Amino acid sequence: MDKNTIIGLLLIFALFVGYSIYITPSKEQQIEQKRIADSILVAQQTAHLADSIATIENAKQQELSLSTDTTIVEDEAILYEKQKAIYGNFALAAQERKTKNIIVQNDKYILKINPKGAQIESVIMKNVQTYDSLPVVLFEKGNNDNVFGFTFFSNYLNINTYDLYFESIFNSQDTINISNNDSIILPFRVYPNISAKEEDSTAFLEFAYTIHGNDYKTNLQVNFVNIDKYITKNQSKVDLLWNIQLQQQERNRKSEMLATNVYFSDIEDVDHLKESENKGDSTFSTTSLKWISFKQLFFSATIIAKDKFSTASMIAEIPDKGNSRALKNLRTHATINIENNQSGFEVDFYFGPNKYHILKAYDLKLEKQIQLGGKLVSWINRWLIIPIFNFLEGFGWNYGLIILILTVIIKTILFPVTYKNYLSSAKMRVMKPELDAINNRYPDPNDAMKKQQAIMSFYKSTGIKPMAGCLPMLIQFPILIAMFRFFPSAYELRQQSFLWADDLSTYDAIVSWNTHIPIISSFYGNHISLFTLLMTIATLAYTILNNKMMAPSGDNQQMKMMKWMMYLMPIMFLGVFNNYSAGLSYYYLLVNLITFVQMFAFRVFINEDKLRQKLLLKAKTPVKEKNRTSKWQKRMNDLLKEEEKRRRQQQNNGISSSKKKR
Repeated sequence: MDKNTIIGLLLIFALFVGYSIYITPSKEQQIEQKRIADSILVAQQTAHLADSIATIENAKQQELSLSTDTTIVEDEAILYEKQKAIYGNFALAAQERKTKNIIVQNDKYILKINPKGAQIESVIMKNVQTYDSLPVVLFEKGNNDNVFGFTFFSNYLNINTYDLYFESIFNSQDTINISNNDSIILPFRVYPNISAKEEDSTAFLEFAYTIHGNDYKTNLQVNFVNIDKYITKNQSKVDLLWNIQLQQQERNRKSEMLATNVYFSDIEDVDHLKESENKGDSTFSTTSLKWISFKQLFFSATIIAKDKFSTASMIAEIPDKGNSRALKNLRTHATINIENNQSGFEVDFYFGPNKYHILKAYDLKLEKQIQLGGKLVSWINRWLIIPIFNFLEGFGWNYGLIILILTVIIKTILFPVTYKNYLSSAKMRVMKPELDAINNRYPDPNDAMKKQQAIMSFYKSTGIKPMAGCLPMLIQFPILIAMFRFFPSAYELRQQSFLWADDLSTYDAIVSWNTHIPIISSFYGNHISLFTLLMTIATLAYTILNNKMMAPSGDNQQMKMMKWMMYLMPIMFLGVFNNYSAGLSYYYLLVNLITFVQMFAFRVFINEDKLRQKLLLKAKTPVKEKNRTSKWQKRMNDLLKEEEKRRRQQQNNGISSSKKKR
């Protein structure tokens, strides 16, 4: 290596060392650089830690989510197995879900059908109100007492349709309106399940309601479609369960409570539950029924079998006092026979008023639910009173005027009977002196038979028939009873006003009070019905007038007792009729007033002096021998002879005893 090379290397080394010394930082600069480097390292470590935490949190969230999904899957599986143990092939349909009613409105009522059970949940009548201006609700889903459904068998399990959730093609948000002659079919379907996630859409149980626009009757067709493999084969029957709680609609709760009951019919006859001593509760079981009806005073809800209910049990219960409007809980459990491979069955519902001609139009004897009296008087209402009433109703008159015209018609029909009754009483009255003479002729009580024979002989000679006055009363009595049954049950009078009465179907209270007054409140009530008060006054006036016009006969003490009874009866009626229909009291008031007019007319046209002379002349006229002795007279003569024979025997026995003592 030469001299120049060595000098060059040394210079390069010197420059390198000098540059190194030049660029080396001071102590302060080294501290600052270290601080900056440490800060950068911390920042890098913090970022890395944040990324790690986020990664861990995401992992935990994914793990939690996976755990939750697994739990849900496990819970759904457990729920499905539990449901399947109860509902078999309909486990999915029984799982709880939110539902909204399908509302259908026709000209007569509003139906609310709940997809759960596809059951009619409530029926609200249109164009009518309760006594306190609320909608008339036949029944509604307000408690567990309102249930409707059928029970069938699936793999030997009892499946109740009211536990299943049906599907409907209709939107529950809107009201379906139909009217006049239109009709609509509302199908509700429930599908069996193949697995916990899948239903068989080719098979279903269907409830198809047919609702008509202007009809009180609704049809329910129950269809089994391709469902044979999901239900027990060879089923011979389907059970029906229907429970509802009826609410108070009318002012007179007591009358409505008595009228509320379960009625049923086999078409041949109509019957109802008999009230038991256990607070009004009653039960009854029978076979082969056509229809079963939950009846109130003016409305009813009826289920009608297409063929028949093979068996049925019915219950009427008095509900707890928690619901002030509740009247009775009515229940029925019936069976419907179904044949093998039968594709379904059907029933009809009647939701409507207990109006005679409406019920009769269905030709099912539904009208026999209306209490028109027994066999003795019901025919009068069916063939006389109701046809006349409905005919007059067609003119659109006020019902007070209709009752007045009806009363005039009935009194006109009975005019010959009333005239005969008055004439018989007039004959007895004008011949009173002769009757008194006969009574005075036999003062001895032992001569009662002789006196009676003399009186009857006198009646025969004058042509007086004492029983003629009783016969007209017997003829009128069934009509009075028929009207007594007709007015309180006449739907036509419901909420019809007349004069001061705002509802002729119930009492017309002009004064009311809430305080319970012993005896008075129990016998009379807590109100004063003006029509009943006027009727009582008119009846008392008629009784007084009639007693003055009647000829006394028999023992005076006995007659006094009879008179007091005649005066007491209107007072007793006051307590009875005070809680009855104002239309009934108004009718009886009109009867009394018209009877007054007739009696005064009879007194004007019947000259009693001439009548007396005619009877006296007839008494002097000899009677043909063959007509002189009637069977009744002969019987009286025989009794008289036996009485005379007995008295002579007693006298002879007395004489013999006196001789022995001597």
